[in-house]
Amino acid sequence: MTASTGAEALLHTLVDGGVTTCFANPGTSEMHFVAALDAVPRMRGVLTLFEGVATGAADGYGRMAGHPAATLLHLGPGLGNGLANLHNARRAGTPVVNVVGDHATFHKPLDAPLESDVDAIAGAVSGWVRRSATPADVGPDTAAAIAAACGPPGQVATLLLPADASWGAGAAPAAVPAAPATQVTADADALESAAKALRGGERCVLLIGGDAPADEAALVAADRIAAATGAVLLAETFPARMVRGAGVPAVGRLGYVPDMAIHQLRGARHLVLVGARSPVTFFGYPATPSDLVPEGCAVHAVVPKGGAAAAALVALADLVLTGPAARVEAPRARAHRPEPPTGPLTVETAAAVVGALLPEGAVVVDEAVTSGIGLPAATAGAPRHDWLTLTGGAIGYGLPAAAGAALACPDRPVWCLQADGSAMYTISALWTHAREGLDVTTLVYSNAAYAILRMELLQVGASLQGDGGGQRARALFDLGTPTLDFVSLARGMGVPAERARTADELASALRRAGSEPGPHLVEAVVPPLVP
Repeated sequence: MTASTGAEALLHTLVDGGVTTCFANPGTSEMHFVAALDAVPRMRGVLTLFEGVATGAADGYGRMAGHPAATLLHLGPGLGNGLANLHNARRAGTPVVNVVGDHATFHKPLDAPLESDVDAIAGAVSGWVRRSATPADVGPDTAAAIAAACGPPGQVATLLLPADASWGAGAAPAAVPAAPATQVTADADALESAAKALRGGERCVLLIGGDAPADEAALVAADRIAAATGAVLLAETFPARMVRGAGVPAVGRLGYVPDMAIHQLRGARHLVLVGARSPVTFFGYPATPSDLVPEGCAVHAVVPKGGAAAAALVALADLVLTGPAARVEAPRARAHRPEPPTGPLTVETAAAVVGALLPEGAVVVDEAVTSGIGLPAATAGAPRHDWLTLTGGAIGYGLPAAAGAALACPDRPVWCLQADGSAMYTISALWTHAREGLDVTTLVYSNAAYAILRMELLQVGASLQGDGGGQRARALFDLGTPTLDFVSLARGMGVPAERARTADELASALRRAGSEPGPHLVEAVVPPLVP
């Protein structure tokens, strides 16, 4: 068909290419896209009140759907507001078609107040960037953006759309080109080198990432290798998506805290990397090595981050598990839930409540930060579920990603386990939860502190100054003056909410949330892990 404007060509190309959800915070430059929505009913436009919600939702959607959603952002400042969650999407390898409106070509040289170097801003978080020069370019450029986003590997593909390319005539939709086989696979020499190391009898660590933690067959292969060889099996610290629960191999993750990661890797003579980067600390710390590979440890990179890690693990298992080892079975997590605790609400009892009540098939979006320390153990035997983590470390991802996951998987319950401080970065996502009627249960861990920064203060060895015991410094980690009222915040945006101060109250509140349709928020008042 022939579309009369660039905006119509954009929309028709998106939906014909399988991109049928757009998370939008539009402005003047995007009005022709908005006006065309009613002519393209296959596109679901989802309004967000902040661009960081739009980009985080697209990340959550892409991780769960396996194909991209679109965003619609306004000029360079709008893109800037969405950068943190595009950074997380980039680190996760999430496919995202990131559409950014720009000034009309004739207006751009005039340096109007909202003018910026949007191309440079986009390049910081995108694997692919293109600017449509004319209406006729919009259809082919959109098709190329979809292909680039899908990869493999998945990536953020940013299409910059000048207003006159959007409103101009002479455009037409375009077909998405066939995806080339670009995903890196493991070669025979890399597989053989890793297999030899695993069979050699020296201490080995098998570190997996990329698409492997989300693939049950890959987890089974990795766990069989570990069981047969005695290797330590770990997933990367923050996997984009991980399948967990009863019947699935229980795979631990490399620690975030340097001392924990150093302990996990200590003594390793071989480190086998399958879809994971060589491990480093999140930050540079005094007197702590940034490179976590133990001295004298040989690194065997089987397939890089973004490569075909799941397939590589299956192939590696075929090489390692020969002879009697071929009969080794992977241990699976047994079905087990903690008993619902009673009494005071702490990080530990809150984790037990989550483990006791997590529903079958749940999608868990984890931004609990320090309050989530007991969650992996408490949920290991819960019914099978998927776990999404903060891949890029840029906080403010949880509530938006939960929105995207819920839209990608409308038949699955979504639980958002959310720290209080990072919730405030993108709190307006709750409004989108309510507007779209999403099945998202948000558990806010309200400890009235940036507890992670208290921990980092100790990690970097910073000494508090002055006679007041660092009172002014500590105030920058305090969220209790004034107290954040998440119940009122949620209700003010249309989300039913209640507060829990005991483990019993938390269990009751989560049961009520699970028995009713639509979004809910429960504020769990817990003491901070780091006082």
